[in-house]
Amino acid sequence: MAPIPFLPASIALAAAVACCPPLAAQPATTTDTVVITGRSSVTAGVAGFGDTPLARAPLQASVYGQSLLADQGIAQISGLTRLDASVSDAYNAEGYWSNLSVRGYTLDNRFNYRRDGLPINAETAIALDNKDRLELLKGTSGIQAGTSAPGGLLNMVVKRPNGDQRSVRLEARDKGSVLGGVDIGRRFGVDKTVGVRLNAAYEHLDPNVRNTRGNRSLLALAIDWQLTPDSLLQAEMESSRQSQPSVAGFSMLGNAVPPARSIDPRLNLNNQPWRQNVVLNGDTASLRWQQRLNADWRLSAHAMQQRLRSDDRTAFPYGVYDANTYECPKTPVNLCDRFAPDGSFTYWQYISENERRTTSAVQLSVAGELRTGAITHKVEAGVLKSRYKGTFQDQIFDIAGTGRIDGSLQTPPAPGFPDANTNRDERSTEWFARDALQMGPNWQLWTGLRHTRMDRSSERTSVDTAASSGSNGSLRATRYDRTATTPWLGLALQLSPKTLLYGSWGRGLETDVAPNRPRYSNAGDSIALQSRQLEIGVKHGTEQVEAAFTVFDIDRGQTADIGLCGGAGSCRRVLDGSARHRGIEGSFTQQFTQQSATWTWQASAMLLSAERQGSQQPGVNGNRPTNVPAATLRLGTEYRHSAVPGVALQGSVVAEGNRVVLPDDESVRIPGWARLDLGASWQHKVSSTTLKWRFGIDNVTNRRAWKESPYQFSHVYLYPLAARAWRLSLQADV
Repeated sequence: MAPIPFLPASIALAAAVACCPPLAAQPATTTDTVVITGRSSVTAGVAGFGDTPLARAPLQASVYGQSLLADQGIAQISGLTRLDASVSDAYNAEGYWSNLSVRGYTLDNRFNYRRDGLPINAETAIALDNKDRLELLKGTSGIQAGTSAPGGLLNMVVKRPNGDQRSVRLEARDKGSVLGGVDIGRRFGVDKTVGVRLNAAYEHLDPNVRNTRGNRSLLALAIDWQLTPDSLLQAEMESSRQSQPSVAGFSMLGNAVPPARSIDPRLNLNNQPWRQNVVLNGDTASLRWQQRLNADWRLSAHAMQQRLRSDDRTAFPYGVYDANTYECPKTPVNLCDRFAPDGSFTYWQYISENERRTTSAVQLSVAGELRTGAITHKVEAGVLKSRYKGTFQDQIFDIAGTGRIDGSLQTPPAPGFPDANTNRDERSTEWFARDALQMGPNWQLWTGLRHTRMDRSSERTSVDTAASSGSNGSLRATRYDRTATTPWLGLALQLSPKTLLYGSWGRGLETDVAPNRPRYSNAGDSIALQSRQLEIGVKHGTEQVEAAFTVFDIDRGQTADIGLCGGAGSCRRVLDGSARHRGIEGSFTQQFTQQSATWTWQASAMLLSAERQGSQQPGVNGNRPTNVPAATLRLGTEYRHSAVPGVALQGSVVAEGNRVVLPDDESVRIPGWARLDLGASWQHKVSSTTLKWRFGIDNVTNRRAWKESPYQFSHVYLYPLAARAWRLSLQADV
């Protein structure tokens, strides 16, 4: 891995988060439950207010610890959909990278993901073996990101040295997947000032979906050095690789959604003789220095670089097209974005090799506590400079032949005519300041401001002859810069030591650009897509009960192409109204002991009203967006009995309402569904070794349903609920 390049940054002259404990190599806390509210002291860096417990923060955030993820058999970030009702699938295909939606908005894999607080690109397979916990901030993320999609922000916290430990994990799942991993940590020196933690894993992948065998591996190393009691230096790196065929989606048959019971969820339409694996390689390294300045102030400098290399290849079912004219029939049924009524479709061979994505970031911040009269301020300020660069080669997206929805037809490969791809270069500088004001014993005011300057450009990888008559001549190059300020404000009232009432308001920003093509009269113009959120909530927590109730209203700008979009200058890409999501979230956790039995119950639910507003296009306003359920439910329980110490029985229900399939016809939907999962664990000691066995069965009843209906790449896709699958693991801690 190449060294992280130096990125210049100005020193932020401000004050920061809470008074700091003695600076030391603190081990990351492992969280065994989903923490949302209550009296817990659990914090989440992704929330933006340092060591403030989530129970006292005027926002909704959740923390998912490694023990919980292991109990639930979650190996990818897409697994979060089974834990929280606000999180749902957004084109999650086996063998590809994960895509999530939060509060109905799909997270942007380039801008809505963080690693130890710094931005990364999630267009890859992210290994969780070396992650201590996942932190999810819900709502408009302008407080933490200069540009990002609304809905939420996901931060992955890396495992750091935590004393002397040795852990081995073995796991088997599905019909043939086998995993082996180690987690080893140790501290060195007379005063244990140097710590090392190594994580390594290898997995042979053979899921229930047929013809998807592959493998993945991870090697990660984290080191910290306590130079002085006030100075801590941390370094870490990881290298991961996944090679596996991806799973292609099904689609509508003409104007009808096929019954899910008629589809075998183990069938992979990406099973042609010329099919190749999707290969996702990732290397990431970071360096962080923390310096205690005095009793109340701390300085932090943090730099990271992520390098991804991908080979994206698949046999892609896409509409019904003529191989000679590349035209699709539009009457009597438009088959450009779906399969034919008889189940036939066109196979396209897609090959995009040697995709390179590099993300670099450096952040300098200062944090501490000060007082102005009777008000205590916990403040933080700093600057973040980041750059994303995507470099690609010409791709192949060419017709290979005809397929059928039962996978019975095989075709020869496509002729392989190359098509241009798009290179991107995106830079940003973000100045930020946050202040948590304690105004008396019960009131807190939270303020945040982030000023972002971005510079973005793109260019095609080769001459596009079909568009060469445009003003740019050939490569459709675009470039723009923009500045924006995204504020955030929150107010919290401690109604009682156990109950918090809060309200918050914030803004976010995304950008779009009119393609530099002849048909656009505003080619190359940038468009700001602003979002804003209002949220009101209450949190309550005791030793036995934690609960939260939230009402939110998010409005996000949308773009559309207006005009004939045929000849030169006949089309404009403009701001076209918004997508407004208003909803209610509720969560509840209770633990109680009855006689010799201990029960733990967890539940979360969301009701969501999502619709398009203010559009110039006929028939759009009032429609619910595609692939967004109006109602979701997550319910889980754990049972322990004193007669069998160390044994826990688990059960969970995941349920979702119907989803819209077409962007222009809300009447076409997939039905709602519910799934039952069961599990058990047993922890005991053999000599000085602690053993923990975990067993689980997902989709116990083998329910068949359409899990999601993403409208991606201008095409209808339907993904089935995964068939019944089992998993068994053993973790040994010495």
